[in-house]
Amino acid sequence: MKKILFLILLFCPALVFSQPMEGRIRYLVTRHWTKMMSHLDYMSKQSRERASYMWGNRSEWKTYSNLYFNETQTKFELSEEKAEPEDEGGYSWRKEMFFIKRDYAKNLQYDGRTLMGKPYLIEDSIAAPKWRILNDLKEVAGHICMNAVMVDTLRKQRIVAWFAQDMVHSGGPESFHGLPGMILEIDVNDGAMILTADLIEMKKLTNELDPPAKLKGKKIKQAEYEKIVKDQIKQRVAEEQPWYWNIPYI
Repeated sequence: MKKILFLILLFCPALVFSQPMEGRIRYLVTRHWTKMMSHLDYMSKQSRERASYMWGNRSEWKTYSNLYFNETQTKFELSEEKAEPEDEGGYSWRKEMFFIKRDYAKNLQYDGRTLMGKPYLIEDSIAAPKWRILNDLKEVAGHICMNAVMVDTLRKQRIVAWFAQDMVHSGGPESFHGLPGMILEIDVNDGAMILTADLIEMKKLTNELDPPAKLKGKKIKQAEYEKIVKDQIKQRVAEEQPWYWNIPYI
């Protein structure tokens, strides 16, 4: 019976998702410090233990982010909702400029990011990640999803995405996109960071897809942004320090 249900959901999306493709997806974002640290093979055991000690007994930090979407656009940004009480465990950059916008009709990305305390506005054409689609299935936020994998060679991360074929859209959270269905979950390095959709609202949007007003920042291309990230990682590796203390993990 389950196999029949899976086939219906996978190959007949119009039967289960006839609503207009417009609304909001809220993602619960979980960062697991110990798992992040375990993948930093350039650091000695002593360095990793010292860095882990700085987080005290706090092994995880949870926040919310929102993905607003219509048929041709998406915008991903941090949420004002609190997934848990505030304390000293959160990233300071969470309150800095951050949004990721995609206009698929115009093949345009427009991002606002903050690196090392400096704001950058990234405008460029969209480059799709190189996914390899697998055939595993699981439920995320009430949708049967298939998985796909890719490797971020810059950050040395294995990314697993779970996408819902009954949500006919190529978007997803952060800068992840390019699959035949909306991405509802991202797993980075076996649980080091997980973004999971926990609320999907199909509704008419007003100005949620608009970039924030009065933006200030240096305008650069995606390749320039990646070079800044690469240089920062190289510097932190040489210092035997976690590189994600300076730049976002993904």
